[in-house]
Amino acid sequence: MEKWFIASKRADFNKIGEIFHISPVTARLMRNRSLTTVREMQRYLYGSLSDLYDSHLLKDADKGAEIIKEKIETGKKIRIISDYDVDGVSSNYILYQGLKRCGADVDYKIPDRVEDGYGINEHLIEKAAEDGIDTIITCDNGIAAAEQIAYGNSLGLTLIVTDHHDIPFQRQEDGSISYNLPSAAAVINPKQKDCPYPFENICGAVVYKFIQVLYDLFGIDRRESEVFLEIAAMATVCDVMPLCDENRIIVKEGLRRIQHTNITGLQALIEANHLEEKKISSYHFGFILGPCINASGRLTSAKDALELLLCEDKELCRQKAEALTQLNAERKEMTANGVKAAKEYLESTGHANDKVLVVYLPNCHESIAGIIAGRMKEHYHKPVFVITRTKEGLKGSGRSIEAYHMYKEMNKIKECFDKFGGHPMEAGFSMQEDRLEEFREKLNANATLTEDDFAEKVHIDVALPISYLSESLINEFELLEPFGNENTKPLFAQKDLYIKGMRVLGTTGRCLKLFLSDANGTSIDAMYFGESDVFLEELISFCGKEEAQRITPLGMVIGRLCDELKMHHVARMSKGGCGLEEGAVFTDLLNSFNRIASHC
Repeated sequence: MEKWFIASKRADFNKIGEIFHISPVTARLMRNRSLTTVREMQRYLYGSLSDLYDSHLLKDADKGAEIIKEKIETGKKIRIISDYDVDGVSSNYILYQGLKRCGADVDYKIPDRVEDGYGINEHLIEKAAEDGIDTIITCDNGIAAAEQIAYGNSLGLTLIVTDHHDIPFQRQEDGSISYNLPSAAAVINPKQKDCPYPFENICGAVVYKFIQVLYDLFGIDRRESEVFLEIAAMATVCDVMPLCDENRIIVKEGLRRIQHTNITGLQALIEANHLEEKKISSYHFGFILGPCINASGRLTSAKDALELLLCEDKELCRQKAEALTQLNAERKEMTANGVKAAKEYLESTGHANDKVLVVYLPNCHESIAGIIAGRMKEHYHKPVFVITRTKEGLKGSGRSIEAYHMYKEMNKIKECFDKFGGHPMEAGFSMQEDRLEEFREKLNANATLTEDDFAEKVHIDVALPISYLSESLINEFELLEPFGNENTKPLFAQKDLYIKGMRVLGTTGRCLKLFLSDANGTSIDAMYFGESDVFLEELISFCGKEEAQRITPLGMVIGRLCDELKMHHVARMSKGGCGLEEGAVFTDLLNSFNRIASHC
């Protein structure tokens, strides 16, 4: 069951429309995205690179750049250590290319998801020391690695942290909070409390800003850093950063350049996914290109994705891009199988009725547990943990709903875990197998969720009559792009629409064309994508069987007859009662029915 909420933020929408030469509807959509001043709206609609904040405002950016300049000039060896997701690979690419442009002797390492886990660790630090590395720069990790950074210092290494994750903290007995920063030579993270940078929600590609500071120090025209915008934009979208303020500008500029990118590997990835003739949007970053890069970090090594981006040989790039695309197809198949197994597990055990769902898939690849948890959350609208078996014990990933603060609830039963961490909406942990049932029972015993909390929440921008819709208004909504986190696609609603009829398109039964009208007689066509039988079942539950049959298209009736005919024919064949002649008649009849259905 869904619960609809209509935004009610107020403003003089007509005046805003006059200022920006837009409709009051578009003005309302901007206000719904928490924009209040003319300056904010101007930047939202027409912001450019000149509106980005000064990179020198980042705490320790100048200090870090001075250290790197001295290391480069004295020929010291530098190593980059990043995360293995899109943001980490992207940050590694930007930092590596930027340091090379400044003349650095630099290489890179990316932790293995299974062997190393997230971020920098003692093994990677020891290996750097053995390899004669003088300086390590982290990107998209390091802020929570105080012990590891201290260990690196003890080995005589210079460490610089660039990261964007929350600063670890401890709450003292008196209620005060103490932050635990790593003792690196420089810590570049906009979330530090004393960092004067005006926008803290940039992703790990914060290194894009750091490279600008470094270029200024070396006397390199900082406009050269614009070659990294496509990569920084992809990282921003794939790390689900809010697409507002500076992020919005970076993504807009990155998308403007992506179609004609000079990054050969990225060009090859676009072609491998058949996007070269399409207008690439944030959707393609988040659901097509990004997942190909992520697939390597999940199933093989993220180094494969980084090597693609760094490669300049077109044929080799083509091969690497096709390999990553195929790898992502395998990941999608694994995910689909995992989702199916998760549903079967919950339904067969009766745990689907729990308030907090705990799914145990011992043979599931640990790298896709979080994806499966997200799909289960969408299906059941409940908090979900998916747990897999590894050689060290159990590992799990969780995805939550708005009413359930996952990290706080896990803190209440911290005795169940070997390690855990997370946020209100997601978490990760490791535990011993004998704690699994205790974990499930305690989570559900503590849960105070109600049936209302499980209802899917749909946030409507405007209750908009269909008579307001026009081609020019739809085109005007392009000003609101790119869409993503905190800048979702506009969602409108109107009650009391009358379905005059509908028609099946194609032969799969997954596409319905609806003919609608409102109380004033305004008509509009609409499309439904999904299982047509499910749509009819919902229609019957709302309108009654007689009303639903009034608009049931002949094509759907014929489709059901085809299904019944197939079942009957299969049964006849299984009993040996169907010869070649009858089989040929059946095939001709079925083809005829399908042709009729496709035109109904």
